[in-house]
Amino acid sequence: MLEGRGIPAVVLGTDAFISLARAAALKYGLPHLAVATVPHPIGGVDPKIVGGKAEAIVDEVLAALTRDPARPASQVATLGAVTVEAPDDLDAFQAWAMEQRWSDGLPVLPPTAERVARLLGRRDRASVIATLAPLDGRATLEAIAINAALAGAGPEHLPVIVAAVRALADPAFNLNAIQTTTHPCTPLLIVNGPIAARLSIGGGANALGNGHRANAVIGRAVRLILQNVGGARPGLEDRATLGHPGKFSYCLAENEAVSPWAPLHVERGFSATTSTVTVAGAEAPHNVNDHGSTTAEALLLALAGTAATTGSNNVYLGGQPVVVLGPEHAATIAGSGWSKAEFKQRLWQSARVPLDRFSAENLARFAVIAPERFVGRPPGADVPWCVSPDDLVVIVAGGPGKHSSVIPTFGATRSVTVAIED
Repeated sequence: MLEGRGIPAVVLGTDAFISLARAAALKYGLPHLAVATVPHPIGGVDPKIVGGKAEAIVDEVLAALTRDPARPASQVATLGAVTVEAPDDLDAFQAWAMEQRWSDGLPVLPPTAERVARLLGRRDRASVIATLAPLDGRATLEAIAINAALAGAGPEHLPVIVAAVRALADPAFNLNAIQTTTHPCTPLLIVNGPIAARLSIGGGANALGNGHRANAVIGRAVRLILQNVGGARPGLEDRATLGHPGKFSYCLAENEAVSPWAPLHVERGFSATTSTVTVAGAEAPHNVNDHGSTTAEALLLALAGTAATTGSNNVYLGGQPVVVLGPEHAATIAGSGWSKAEFKQRLWQSARVPLDRFSAENLARFAVIAPERFVGRPPGADVPWCVSPDDLVVIVAGGPGKHSSVIPTFGATRSVTVAIED
């Protein structure tokens, strides 16, 4: 922020995103920063129209850049927890929590001092686990416990929630983009190791659905932390065009007991007895229904056909899409003699989109974003679903039935796996 050094500055954007611009200015201690907007949208619009919009605010921008810069406000400090008066009636509390923008719309439980203390146990409540985008909120253990209490989590769930917060703050995850994008993505939590069974985190039938308390409260607590500590409030800093139901809670365990291969955390270098959580900036699951194929080669057609679409971020932004194989599909693939590495390689070779399926406008856009994949390609060429077969994240989960899921991601994000410290 140049204005902090006495040099005038201005934020440019469209009117639909003014709340995000003002939040960013506040984050850097510059609430007075000038913001100039043009009518939304500017993407997918004729360049002449965009030029006209830009010309209309030239005088406004020049005025902002030539005025004497105001003295910048000091960086806004992140306060610790404070005691507030809330309605005693539980129904009234729901409306109040929504007014405060602390809720996700589903019923929440009051995070009383007693409940938060029970969650924390002997832990140092002031300990800072991470700083979370977009507003650089300090995720102290106390702040994490307060949101876990809102979500209905118990003390036993807190270690998984804390580990997930640590993983989300890893720069490779690109949390700021995940929190503020228009893309329908949210952190998917994948739990591995002994803690999954101990907490009854569902990895079998309906693993991504209802019926599992641990899945629900762990995923929901993380979502509320991102909203209330990170500062991504729906419609303000969180700019998702549609979002998806996983933004309430998105958590499962890998079904290691039925997997024919090493589980995800072992694949990533952890011991089988270490408990871990992996976070991925993921869309909703896309079902793969194949009740007929009896070989890996045949099943690959359905998986690749579901994965390779023109609307996938992974096609032009890369990243690490997730494949959740149902146990029966995994058994079919392994029964054909394929290792997990071979499955990744074969799926990557098959999940490709012909360039002639993209619009000319999108090809021009992608040529700027990913020239190595879209520039100078011969007629009839195609692009793979992601940059490398090693980028595919493959787990086994679910119960009986011949279904799997393909889960695209935001693209400009990497999944992160960390150990859970009990």
